[in-house]
Amino acid sequence: MPSPFWTLHAARRPFLMGRVRIAAALRQFFAAQDFVEVDTAALVLSPGNEAHLHAFATELVAPAATPTRFYLRTSPEFACKKLLAAGERRIVEFARVFRNRERGALHHPEFTMVEWYRAEEPYEILMADCAAVLALAAEAAGTKQFSFRERAIDPFAEPERLTMAQAFARYAGIDLLAVLPPEPGASFAAAAAAAGIRTAADDSWGDIFSRVLVEKIEPHLGQGRATVLYEYPAVQSPLARPTAADPRLAERFELYACGVELANGFGELTDPAEQRKRLEEQMAEKERIYGERYPIDEDFLAALAVMPQACGIALGFDRLVMLATGAAHLDEVMWTPIPTS
Repeated sequence: MPSPFWTLHAARRPFLMGRVRIAAALRQFFAAQDFVEVDTAALVLSPGNEAHLHAFATELVAPAATPTRFYLRTSPEFACKKLLAAGERRIVEFARVFRNRERGALHHPEFTMVEWYRAEEPYEILMADCAAVLALAAEAAGTKQFSFRERAIDPFAEPERLTMAQAFARYAGIDLLAVLPPEPGASFAAAAAAAGIRTAADDSWGDIFSRVLVEKIEPHLGQGRATVLYEYPAVQSPLARPTAADPRLAERFELYACGVELANGFGELTDPAEQRKRLEEQMAEKERIYGERYPIDEDFLAALAVMPQACGIALGFDRLVMLATGAAHLDEVMWTPIPTS
C-alpha cells in the first residue's frame, strides 16, 4: 500500500514538473541579459529590519568562542546589495528564504524568492521584466491563463499600471496625497472610517494604510490582467528611494495577479544615514508590537556608501508556479513541504 507521502507526491508531480520548466525558462531569460546568478549565505547576522517580518534564530557555537546568534535570512537583499557595491552590475538569485509566523495557502515558512538587481538602470525596467516573466512562466507551464480561487488573468496581456493614489481614490474614495505624513494621523483615520474601515485609537498611520489596502484595494487587483501598483508612500517603503516629484512617495511597486501579490520592486535607497534612520524606526516599531528587534547589518550600511544607483525586485517563485500551473496551495508546488502536523 503506498505511503501517504507517495500518494501526495504523485498528486503534486504535474505541478512540480511545471516548476522545473518555469525555473529553466527564467534562468534562460536572465542569462540572455547577462545576469550573473549568485548564491549568497542563508545564515546571517541580521535577517532584515522590517517591522512585520519574523525570522528563525539559531546559535553558532565555535571552539573557545562565545555562542553567537545568527538568523536564517528573510531575504537575500542585504547580501545582494553588498555584491553591487563590490562591482557586480546585473545579478539574480533563486534564494531559499525563511519567514516565521507564516503558514497557509499563500504562505510557507521556507520558500523560494527570485531576486534580481540592475545597477544604473531605472526601476521602471523591472515592471517590464515582470511582464516578461509572467509570459515566460505561462509558456513553460503550457497555459494561456493564470488562475486562483475563481480569479484569472491573461499572462500575456500588458499589466495595468496604477499608482497607489489612483487606487485609493478609485476603490476607497480616499485622497491619499492629502493624508500622507506629516499630516496628522487623525485625518487619515477619519477618511478610512468614512470608507467603511474600522479603526482604533492606537492605530498607527501604517496600520490604517494596511487595512485600507487589504480590505478595499487588493481584492480588485490583478483581475483579467496583472496589475503593477506603484508609488507607495515613503513611510511604507523603508528600503526604497523617494520619487523625484514628491519625496513623500517612494520608487516602489508591487505586482499582483489573480488578487495575489507576486513581487515587490524598488528604486534602491543608497543614503546610509537615511537608511540607518529608517531601519531603526522599523525596529522600534517591531519592539513596540512584538517585543523584539533584530540587529542592523553594519556591513550593509557601509556598502550603501559605495553602491551605485540600482533597482531590485523580489518575486515569490512558488506563488508564480502555483498560479501558472493552477495549483490551489503552495504546498502543491513544493518538493517536500513542511508537514502541517
